[in-house]
Amino acid sequence: MAAPPPPGIYVPVPTFFSKSESEDGIPELDVATQTKHALHLASSGIRGLVLLGSTGEAIAVTNSERKTLLSHVRQGMDKAGRKDYPIIAGTATQGIEDTITQLQISKDAGAQWGLVLAPGFFATCITQEGLKNWYTAIANRSPLPILIYHYPAVSNSIVLSASTFTALSSHPNICGAKLSHGDLSLHTQLAASPLPSMAHDQFATFTGLGQQLLPVLTVGGAGAIDGLAAFFPKTVVRLYELIKKGDVAEARELQEIVARGEGLVVGHGVVGVKEGVRRVLGWDSECRLPLVKGLREEQWDEWKGVVGELEKVEKGLS
Repeated sequence: MAAPPPPGIYVPVPTFFSKSESEDGIPELDVATQTKHALHLASSGIRGLVLLGSTGEAIAVTNSERKTLLSHVRQGMDKAGRKDYPIIAGTATQGIEDTITQLQISKDAGAQWGLVLAPGFFATCITQEGLKNWYTAIANRSPLPILIYHYPAVSNSIVLSASTFTALSSHPNICGAKLSHGDLSLHTQLAASPLPSMAHDQFATFTGLGQQLLPVLTVGGAGAIDGLAAFFPKTVVRLYELIKKGDVAEARELQEIVARGEGLVVGHGVVGVKEGVRRVLGWDSECRLPLVKGLREEQWDEWKGVVGELEKVEKGLS
C-alpha cells in the first residue's frame, strides 16, 4: 500500500502570475514569487503544499507550465535543505488519459502525490459505479499515489458516497482524500472507520475547510488543506497543535477566530486567497480569465476586523 501524506496542515497554494507583455495579455507564471511563498509556508510550520489544485487555477495552466512550476518549487525546497518536503500536485481533468499525463508530468517535476478531482461533466447521469471505475482506472496506471479530491462545488455537484470511498480505499495506489464540503458525517464515516483499508497509515482524510479543523481532528482526520493558511500559516498550524495536545478550551477560542477568517476564502475563493496573500504578506499576483484579480475596497473592509485579529495572533507566534 502507498503511504499517505503525513498528517498536519497543508496549503492549497495559489499560482502566482505576473502581468504579461504579450499581445494576448495572458498573465505569465511568476515562479520566483511562487518559490518565495512556498518557502515562507514551509518555514512557518506548514507540513506540505498542494500545487495546481482548485486554488492553484489548475484548469488555466498548461502541461508545460505545470512542469515548470512544480520543478521550480521542488528545486527551491531542495536548495533550502528541504529535500523531501511533501508536494501534492492537483489534477482537474475529465479524462483518464489527460489525468495520467498530468500525474506523470507532476512526478517527473518532483511531486510525491496526486490529488485527483472527481469528474463532473456528466453529473446528471454519472453513477457511483462509474466514479469507482474512473478512479480505479487512474490509480491502476498512476505513477504517483493519489488522493481523491471531493469538492462538489467545482465538480458540478458530484457527490461520492461513503461506500464509494470505502471501496476505493482498498486500492494500493489510493491513499487518502480531501473533502471540501460541510458534510461532517462523511468525515466521521471515513476517518473513524474500523476497516483495515481505512487505517490512518493507509488512508488519510483531510478537510478542505479550516473552520472544520477541531471537529475533523476529533473524529480522526489527518489535518487540513486550508486556504486561510496561505496567508496565516502559523495561526492555522497553532490551531492544529492545540487540538492534537488536547487543549480544547484554547483550541475552541482560536477555532472561532479562524472560522470567521475562513469566510473570506469561502466567499471569494481563489480571488480572496490572492487578496489575502497580497495584503498580509505583500506578494501580488494576477489571475487568469475568467477570474478577475482583486476585491474592491468596500469588499475588503468587511474583513478588516477579523484579519486584524488574525494578524495579531500570527505576529504573536513569530
